[in-house]
Amino acid sequence: MNKASLQDISFLIPVRLDSVIRLENLMVVIDFLHHHLRSPILVLEASAYKTGIISALAGNKINYWFEEDRDDIFHRTKYINTLVGFSKTPFVAIWDCDVIIPPKQIIAALKCMKDGESSFVFPYAKEFLDTGMILREIFIKNRDLTVFTSHKAKMMSMYGPDPIGGAFLANLQDYKATGIENPNFYGWGREDGERIHRWKGLGYNHNRIDGPLFHLSHPRGINSSFHSNREDQGKWNDILYIKSLGKKELNNKIQEWSQS
Repeated sequence: MNKASLQDISFLIPVRLDSVIRLENLMVVIDFLHHHLRSPILVLEASAYKTGIISALAGNKINYWFEEDRDDIFHRTKYINTLVGFSKTPFVAIWDCDVIIPPKQIIAALKCMKDGESSFVFPYAKEFLDTGMILREIFIKNRDLTVFTSHKAKMMSMYGPDPIGGAFLANLQDYKATGIENPNFYGWGREDGERIHRWKGLGYNHNRIDGPLFHLSHPRGINSSFHSNREDQGKWNDILYIKSLGKKELNNKIQEWSQS
């Protein structure tokens, strides 16, 4: 199979390996992207200690960084911002380590940005589907995307009806202008909602590409769920605060967290 040459976009994958299944998912995602696309893949692992497993398994398929982090909570927004600083392409794809999306949708999303239609594009629409462990295992064995596309009815829909997590593509210049990721969002959840309201408040539009996103199932630990209702409500309050700000106030707030 001929790879699509997308040298002007980098895939940025922050990761905390909290299970063997998470490691398997990461390697499957790396292999899938590398098999179908000729693009830089940047992986940043943050953990208490460096095992060398990711770099040993992925080899030259990725550019890899490790950061020692003894906090049990994975500060994903912080590490996405770090990866953005490493990127050398005009476009970036912010990618969860458990996400598979048909390559034609990724190619269409990049074209949408290059044609000037949008600064940000979600390479899927409506269908954010959890594969379940059985279909996940079958796909890992044969790497045939039709395992997923032919069995969508067997999957559980997540984060509907208009999901905004998992993956998105961005014009890097505009992404930086909108503050990249808000590092005040610490731990799992709600940062996707804050981000999209910030884009809107600053006058940037986003588009979607028709088609599914497939989420490779995994156990859910402290970095895949809210720790309390109080935490969830606090993050909702932060989103409402961002929505309440005018353009000038938003830019001032972005300057504050960019300099901290």
